[in-house]
Amino acid sequence: MINIIGAGLAGLSATMTLAERGIKCALISAQNSERAQSVLAEGGINAALDTMGEGDTTELHFEETMRGGVQLADPTAVRALTENAPEVVRRLASLGVPFNRNPDGSIMLRSFGGQKKKRTAFAQSSTGKMIMTSLIDEVRKYEARGLVTRYPHHTFVRLLTENGECTGVRVSDNYTGKMYDLHGTVITAGGGLNGFFPGITTGTVTNTGNITAVMFAQGVKLANLEMIQYHPTTIGIPGKRCLISEAARGEGGRLFSEKKGDELYFMEERYPELGNLMPRDVVSREMFFELRDGRDTFLDMTGIPADTWQNKLSDLRKEVMDYMILDPAEDPIPVEPGIHYFMGGIYTDPSHRTSMPGLFAAGECACIYHGANRLGGNSMLGAVFGGMTAAKSAAQNADKSAGADCSEFTGKDAFAVTHSAAFASETCRILSSGLGIVRNESGIKKALAEINALPCANDTETARKAVAQAMLYSALGRTESRGAHFREDFPETLVNFRQTTVSEYNGGTVCVTFNDIPERKTDDSNDRDTAAEKPYR
Repeated sequence: MINIIGAGLAGLSATMTLAERGIKCALISAQNSERAQSVLAEGGINAALDTMGEGDTTELHFEETMRGGVQLADPTAVRALTENAPEVVRRLASLGVPFNRNPDGSIMLRSFGGQKKKRTAFAQSSTGKMIMTSLIDEVRKYEARGLVTRYPHHTFVRLLTENGECTGVRVSDNYTGKMYDLHGTVITAGGGLNGFFPGITTGTVTNTGNITAVMFAQGVKLANLEMIQYHPTTIGIPGKRCLISEAARGEGGRLFSEKKGDELYFMEERYPELGNLMPRDVVSREMFFELRDGRDTFLDMTGIPADTWQNKLSDLRKEVMDYMILDPAEDPIPVEPGIHYFMGGIYTDPSHRTSMPGLFAAGECACIYHGANRLGGNSMLGAVFGGMTAAKSAAQNADKSAGADCSEFTGKDAFAVTHSAAFASETCRILSSGLGIVRNESGIKKALAEINALPCANDTETARKAVAQAMLYSALGRTESRGAHFREDFPETLVNFRQTTVSEYNGGTVCVTFNDIPERKTDDSNDRDTAAEKPYR
């Protein structure tokens, strides 16, 4: 039996891959798949299909993914991701995903940040919703055949372990309060750490981060926790930030800043080759400097043609009009950076094995493909391909004939008590002060002192505090600037820091070390990664 935690893109992809092989699995989620974070993904999914006649290749996709992540990702994993991307997208199309099409019937591709070729397949501006719908329908076929057992409205409590190995998962029924032990291999696909930043993230805060936190407390290693991506174009709505997809800039949207009537299209002026489609870490940082200088920042989409709004961005336009009562086709939209994606997470190898035998991780909860900065369009690809890869790895030791091994747990579990809203709010305030777009030693140390002194009311809060400490220790130890981690006191990108920060919780103590990543044969002259180079600014 294989137990899958999380029913978003990565979880559904893993489930489908197992069921296709006749392997029974349990799909566990706090909410139905239709409410998963993946539904909110807008812009598209990357694959070097080269349907736009630009000579794109999987090798170029690999190079730009590595360069965008500032050479911090495992090249073996990234190469597998990019080489398999075309087949992943074709497979999704065969399942019914309504990708926009060219006149000849081939899949249309759009431009996305950090990439010189049109490589992003899309379904208007609701790509995540369309892919999720197709995967949900496919998995339901296997549910009907008895290969998939759904556990909706069930919350992760803890891993079951024996002699350091994962042997299952304990879950709590949100309706009845009863707890159950599901035995067997576990794949976690529980999403990113949005719940550590309520109110300032584009992600749903129902992804509390408790799954990763409890696993960390149970000995599972995490990696690159300092790498938090700020998306440059978000707007404030009640409880969170609303994303204005990078697709808007891919279709011609332009960023500018304004002060006392003086308008400056700063990205086009400073980066003439890619302009508004520079990698997200660069754009967010430039916006930060404009805002710090007292200039308001706007996204100008008024030059986008009417047929593009109708055929490619209609959902985005409606969303902006609903929240802001402004028509982006007629008025520039005030935007600011917001926390969007976590490149760091559970430490995995290219097969998606974690540091704990019997446990695999995929999707945003896993640290594997994106290095120091994720390229737009690679998240959905990483989730779908990562789910497939984790499932194939987990299946190697699966007993295809095994049915559900489920038993009720009647005792008490310390991790069943969740964290309070006040604790989450205070943790967010402290982390935000030390882990902003631009960082420095004094700010990180101040945040560490505050988080170390933060009282915890239960074991779940203690686990969350440990993750917060690991984030800050990782940022403090990386005395360079790389991708999403920009230290104004250490602005250079250094070759000797081309290493992964690995966090471990042992005996109540957080320990962060730097681990080497596999070498790749490359001409380093093309890297954003030499001792003499300052990254972009």
